[in-house]
Amino acid sequence: MKKVVSFLIVISFILTGVCFAEAGKTGFINMKEILLNSDAGKAATLDLKKFVEERRTQIQERENVLKKLKDDLEKQRPVLTESAYKEKELSYQKEYRDYKRFIEDANEEMRLMDQELSRKLIPEVLKVINTIGEREGYASIMDIGSGGLVFHSKANDITKKVIEAYNKAYNSKK
Repeated sequence: MKKVVSFLIVISFILTGVCFAEAGKTGFINMKEILLNSDAGKAATLDLKKFVEERRTQIQERENVLKKLKDDLEKQRPVLTESAYKEKELSYQKEYRDYKRFIEDANEEMRLMDQELSRKLIPEVLKVINTIGEREGYASIMDIGSGGLVFHSKANDITKKVIEAYNKAYNSKK
């Protein structure tokens, strides 16, 4: 009986070792880092920054107009009739609503632009990751930025390798 149990224990250790050997190596990437630090990601970020700066200038101009309207309204209040004051106040409120709507639209445009840039870049990055995975014999490559992963070995982090390969592919298309 002891021999059978010992034999089963030895067999289970051998099978466990075989399972781990079959599992192959696992690589890790940080997709956010790739998207931010790759040449394509940096170019996309520049486009997004230009858009933000344009909108920021427009928002500042609208804020200045609103401030001037509010100041004029307060200065003219003593000399205006009640109906004239209400009319100017309604005009100010309309301008303020337009300003808020403009900000909301600008934020939505930025969000959509960011999504569109990611939608374009991610498939290209995945091709590079698949190529590296197949070439270097990875059984799996996981994104550490997607959550759920508590620990990963820095030795198996191939984020920099993916960025370099993606930069080569991106720059060869130019």
